[in-house]
Amino acid sequence: MNKLVWCCKQNKGIDLIEPNENLADGYTNSSEENLLAMVGLKGKWKAITAYYACYDILYALLQKVGIKCEIHDCSIELLNLFDIGREHIDFIQNLKKERINVQYYLKKPKEVDDIKVKNFVNDCRILMANVTEDKINEVRGRVQKLSQ
Repeated sequence: MNKLVWCCKQNKGIDLIEPNENLADGYTNSSEENLLAMVGLKGKWKAITAYYACYDILYALLQKVGIKCEIHDCSIELLNLFDIGREHIDFIQNLKKERINVQYYLKKPKEVDDIKVKNFVNDCRILMANVTEDKINEVRGRVQKLSQ
């Protein structure tokens, strides 16, 4: 939780906003586009689109509950406030590292596991579809407490 406290204090870090279904839908669509593109790609572009397929669906979830965050590590850390397994959090953190390595340091890309990417996206979609008003209020309340 210390990382989330830090994130709340950063410029462009974690902020509560009004929940936005339109942006949630837009990021969901972006995730699906990246997922479709990823399947036909190889090398660094596969790693990049795989990451953004996962990140965009995560950001759709955040928009649905009314959280804005422009720091990717902080957005990923927010997954700890939802009912999602540690393996998914570790997976997107590793995908992010892989994206940075191939995009900025021109390292040789590792193989991307399409199934794990699809499972992450699907599980986040299910989470979004089933998020209740109570869960939204719980998550927002926890963020608000972290911000103080």
